[in-house]
Amino acid sequence: MLKQTALNAAHRAMGAKMVDFSGWEMPLHYGSQIEEHHFVRRDAGMFDVSHMLAIDVEGALAREFLRRLLANNVDRLQIPGKAMYSCLLNEQGGVLDDLIVYYLREDWFRIVVNAATCDKDLAWMQARRDESASSLALTPRRDRAIIAVQGPHAREKVWQAVPEIRGVTELLKPFQAADCAAYFVGRTGYTGEDGFEIILPMSHAEQFWQALSSAGVKPIGLGARDTLRLEAGMNLYGQDMDETVTPLESGLAWTVDLTAERDFIGKAVLKEQAVTRDLFGLVLIDKGVLRSHQQVRTTYGDGEITSGSFAPTLDKSIALARLPKTIPLGELVQVEVRDKLLSAKVVKYPFVRNGKSLI
Repeated sequence: MLKQTALNAAHRAMGAKMVDFSGWEMPLHYGSQIEEHHFVRRDAGMFDVSHMLAIDVEGALAREFLRRLLANNVDRLQIPGKAMYSCLLNEQGGVLDDLIVYYLREDWFRIVVNAATCDKDLAWMQARRDESASSLALTPRRDRAIIAVQGPHAREKVWQAVPEIRGVTELLKPFQAADCAAYFVGRTGYTGEDGFEIILPMSHAEQFWQALSSAGVKPIGLGARDTLRLEAGMNLYGQDMDETVTPLESGLAWTVDLTAERDFIGKAVLKEQAVTRDLFGLVLIDKGVLRSHQQVRTTYGDGEITSGSFAPTLDKSIALARLPKTIPLGELVQVEVRDKLLSAKVVKYPFVRNGKSLI
């Protein structure tokens, strides 16, 4: 039996094509994935991401616990509401998950983890807590829904739907959040556009979803969410990184703090590792579509596409690929697509931000 979010009936009423995603019944699209993609880039779209999990970390040792747990340095979070992206690593430096952590009080942090890994993540955190900070409370907020509203008009339309939160959220900067009674609102997202991610009680979810719809916000499925995040150069766990690779091989070196004196799980391996691969962008020159697991042939050594798709904003096929670290930008490479070698160019990603091409 697939799990269902509080918005399952609302998705069906809006004509969603439902699919199995990490054990959850989720909307793939509501008719046209391409139209949904463009709507987010040009206006505002809403995503049900309630399959993800918020975990509250509470107690006097919360910061000390997260210093050890995360590759990024939570000491950078000093202002209430500030958020940070980080990886959760195993002892070998492999990526258990990527997540966002919010600092709310010195004794209260909130972590949002991915749906496919949430049970594994929680068990890992509980085991590490028992080792060093048994007094900490780790509370999975399974009573909460999460709705993302993204696009150039997203914030205005959220305020139109729930005007009472405007005063608290209007001054939020990117990667900041505010607790607004029933709504926990973060100016974060997974599309390369402005907007909010909102955590709220499940009992409020359908009313909020309908209010957004009345404000002209279109529902967006998993299909467009994937092409939006790929254009924005954002990693997808299980494709662009997993337990077999480190963040240093996954374009995520910027999320790893190796300079501070604090120790963290996986640090020793990362400091000793000779990094020979990294994540690069590819733009296909020939006709075709780039997909994950396609082999990439280069004069610097071979690599593999981790994520690939047609990019509606660019009208081209693009990909993220793990390639030899020494390969220069602008290099032409060959990709194996259905027994043919197609030409592609190595580029710096992101490909698109705020609706504009960066390549």
